[in-house]
Amino acid sequence: MGRLLYIETTIRADLDTVWTASQDPARHERWDARFSEIRYLPEIPGTPRRFRYATRVLPGLVISGTGVFAGERRRPDGTRTSALRFASGHPLTLIRDGAGWWRYVPSPSGVRFLTGYDYTPGWGRLGPLADLAFRPLFGWLTAWSFDRLRLWLERGITPRRALWHALGETAARVAGSLTAAAVAAAIGAPAGTAAFAAVLTACLLALVPPLPGTPAARRCLRRPPDRVAATAPATLTLLETP
Repeated sequence: MGRLLYIETTIRADLDTVWTASQDPARHERWDARFSEIRYLPEIPGTPRRFRYATRVLPGLVISGTGVFAGERRRPDGTRTSALRFASGHPLTLIRDGAGWWRYVPSPSGVRFLTGYDYTPGWGRLGPLADLAFRPLFGWLTAWSFDRLRLWLERGITPRRALWHALGETAARVAGSLTAAAVAAAIGAPAGTAAFAAVLTACLLALVPPLPGTPAARRCLRRPPDRVAATAPATLTLLETP
């Protein structure tokens, strides 16, 4: 496996609300941009709960897999955890199998909602090379989704509305870059100068903080603050890869 992906945010909501929003499949798939569908599979007595996940990559192309999880809703220290293992047999998947956990830690400012996970890349020998680009992107998408969940629970901005906010703001930034290029061209600047103006404007606009109602991965913590946060819960050792 590769480098552990870690994402953490603090949500000003009660523990039960954060737990339900992330453990109920119908709610989970609304805010988590990594998945198009999450469904529990029929229960088998005496075994961990199983689920199916799917991601629509392109129209007509859906990559799916299965997973198992075990949650600890009541722990002596007041926190909660959920550990899971997952795998996909789809020939095009970039994630062959992996494992991770969620922690819910009450704090004076809300609930620290954090995840740590790792996976084995798919695509055979090309997998490790493709993962150099895919892993940072997947980590960014996880953080963006965490902030979208925070906006939903704190401010009542639905995941769909938050997506439209993000698309609108991205369009505005792109328009700003194109405008800079157009202005440069209008005053007779060479094509190279106009292109430079567009790139420079895009870089400057990227430094502008997103609006408060727009999800942003940069608002999440991306490195574990301590060893405990980066340590998998003991329940993970009880799970087998599906």
